[in-house]
Amino acid sequence: MFIFPLFVSDDPDEETPIPSLPNIKRFGVNKLIPYVDTLVKKGLRAVILFGVILKKGVKDDIGSAADDPEGPVISSIKLLRINFPDLFIMCDVCLCEYTDHGHCGVLNEDGSLKRESSVRRIAAVAVNYAKAGAHSVAPSDMMDGRIKDIKLGLIEAGLAHRCLVMSYAAKFSGNLYGPFRDAAGSAPSLGDRKAYQLPPGGAGLARRALLRDMQEGADAIIVKPSTFYLDIVSDASKLCRNYPVCAYHVSGEYAMLHAAAEKGVVDLKGIAFEAHQGLVRAGARLIISYFTPEFLEWLQV
Repeated sequence: MFIFPLFVSDDPDEETPIPSLPNIKRFGVNKLIPYVDTLVKKGLRAVILFGVILKKGVKDDIGSAADDPEGPVISSIKLLRINFPDLFIMCDVCLCEYTDHGHCGVLNEDGSLKRESSVRRIAAVAVNYAKAGAHSVAPSDMMDGRIKDIKLGLIEAGLAHRCLVMSYAAKFSGNLYGPFRDAAGSAPSLGDRKAYQLPPGGAGLARRALLRDMQEGADAIIVKPSTFYLDIVSDASKLCRNYPVCAYHVSGEYAMLHAAAEKGVVDLKGIAFEAHQGLVRAGARLIISYFTPEFLEWLQV
């Protein structure tokens, strides 16, 4: 059930701890394989890749670095496929880590998202990840039409039967993404993402977004965040009953549990099990979690 997020940077020899994400590091491609090998030997079955651009002057207004053939994501896909043929490789598909403005698509002059250009660019990135060998692409931008464009792109490339489209269909804006943005360098340089991510109270909007993405051709769906949105996970398990439903236990949720354990408020192992069992109880059958390395240990005991 567990999918482990991996942050891969354009510094090939990087191995940097993320202070706001305990036990999580950012890796360059030269350091990635030895680390993943330790987890695969413990039973790791799936990862989701997030590219990180550290070099100055590389980011631009359309996120050209996202699918650079020599960039961190495509290089990592190829390395992981060679070294771990049984590992399921997902790629987060978004432009926020690669744009100089930090938003998830191409912008109009007024700073709003230009939908048509954005979804075309996101679809092109997804297809290039699939061509490199990704088993799944996971668009996280939340814009209308991107699932359809990705699916059509995969069909045209002859890859629709080889690459699963797992949509972040119900992704909420809020206060739980800070540690991720520290790791990925993806904070917006202007404004915020409230115009294209769901508001925390938007249960009806979430249900409509789930239906939208299924109608556009999604093969699986993600609810993000998870702990505060168990009703949405439950709704998804009913609305998307014939689809794999994944919950993303996000960076802020992970960091909060660690902080509570450090204060002696909770036992870390106990609260981690309780949180993730809540996701399963609500209807999730896949979980993206930073706790994956710990669960690989705990579940063997």
